[in-house]
Amino acid sequence: MNARVPTHALQPALALERVSQAWDNDIVRQLTDYIAIPAKSPMFSPDWAEQGLLDTVVRNAAAWVESQKVEGLTLEIVRLPGRTPVLFFEIDATQAGARDAARPPEGGAAPSGGSEPRAAGSVGAGDTVLMYGHLDKQPEFSGWRNDLGPWTPKYEDGKLYGRGGADDGYAVYASIAAVQELKRQNVPHPRIVGLIETCEESGSRDLLPYIDALKPRMGNVALVVCLDSGAGNYDQLWLTTSLRGMATGTLKVEILTEGIHSGDASGLVPSSFRIMRQVLDRLEDSATGRLLPQSFHCEVPADRLAQARATAGILGEEVYKRFPWAHYDCGGSTTFALPTTTDPLQALLKRTWEPTLSVTGAEGFPALQDAGNVLRPYTAFKLSLRLPPLVDAAAAVQELKALLEDNAPYQAKVTFQGTSGATGWNAPSTTPWFEQALNEASQAHFGAPCGYIGQGGTIPLMNMLSEGFPAAQMMVCGVLGPKSNAHGPNEFLHVPYAKKLTAAVAQVIAGMAESSGTTP
Repeated sequence: MNARVPTHALQPALALERVSQAWDNDIVRQLTDYIAIPAKSPMFSPDWAEQGLLDTVVRNAAAWVESQKVEGLTLEIVRLPGRTPVLFFEIDATQAGARDAARPPEGGAAPSGGSEPRAAGSVGAGDTVLMYGHLDKQPEFSGWRNDLGPWTPKYEDGKLYGRGGADDGYAVYASIAAVQELKRQNVPHPRIVGLIETCEESGSRDLLPYIDALKPRMGNVALVVCLDSGAGNYDQLWLTTSLRGMATGTLKVEILTEGIHSGDASGLVPSSFRIMRQVLDRLEDSATGRLLPQSFHCEVPADRLAQARATAGILGEEVYKRFPWAHYDCGGSTTFALPTTTDPLQALLKRTWEPTLSVTGAEGFPALQDAGNVLRPYTAFKLSLRLPPLVDAAAAVQELKALLEDNAPYQAKVTFQGTSGATGWNAPSTTPWFEQALNEASQAHFGAPCGYIGQGGTIPLMNMLSEGFPAAQMMVCGVLGPKSNAHGPNEFLHVPYAKKLTAAVAQVIAGMAESSGTTP
């Protein structure tokens, strides 16, 4: 006998009311406890297994999910040898047979990412929604407000401060809350699976083995909901259309085997820092910030350029004014440091489609109070190179190594040790059902249409999933709006926005079910 099929659409106002109650009564408290745990990503905590903190946050999240008693949900903490753990859950579709259609028969082959050819924009009754998030965190960083700290959660004026709440600990809680509201309102939904990893801030280096291991259980993924991205403002739903890639590594310049008196040697022994400057000049024009190798650049697709123009019209000066610029008093007025451009369109493109070099760490320097008159033997910089979405990261790392190491000035020992690389991502074309669902959800919960924006950060999972499931639509959204400052000091989760985003996710999933023809 077939299961009872729900018969009505999601009521947005009721959904937001009850989702907000869940956040106020439970989720904020869960995230407060989560922020207090310094579950740093393996790149920043090599002894993560001995510390057990990643296991702790995964177990805590799993216990909470199980406590919600979502109808049809099964959950498992999956651990591959030598890998960080992942949380994987499965939720039955509301229609009998949909789960079996999505999963392979006993002993049969798993559906491929591309699945059977189908009309553009269509959704099958046996399709799956994949909900993604991560629980590992960036390190502490300095500069936090005196009453705040990375592991000291504080809820103030609708903002939950602390490391990891917005990036991306809230995702699993918001995902389950969205599904629960679909259940409460008896609204049809497809089969749903969740994958919550603990290695994202290390480039998701453990993720691909888990995707390979779990792919037979994922079924035919037609929609990915990734709540690990940003928002142009807090006034509407924002869909991420592209992500930059990344190449990171340590550049080290050695000129001496030990430090020597600067008065004795300077002028004859070249400074390792000056050599470092010369080497970096091969890569970057320091006057403009433009990266010199043409292979690190790519052409911006026409549709992304059109979307950027529209977004520039929405955000205007807020595109660059949202950052915490240094400032000082000058003749009775306040003078602020300036961005590389004040044109909103160019500002958007520079942070999403242009390659950029940042130095994120240094070694070989004593603290200021300990710096004597000594010529240092070496200088080392940690480089973070953001790449346009269509540039191959592996090729960029190899070219970067050759560019920096070859023909070193003064025959100094110059080495570049690449630590990670991740190719960026350009979203697939938005299908009619998905665009309609996004706009309806944004209008219902924000009173404004959905905005489209590229992000300067990197989520390696998205490129992996686009390759594995090329027919899937990608709902890449997040709460990292103006001044939320992920990875930096005073990071916060904007709770009112998170509530609306949670309700919007529920509405988009309901829209997918309606598009698939599973509703009467």
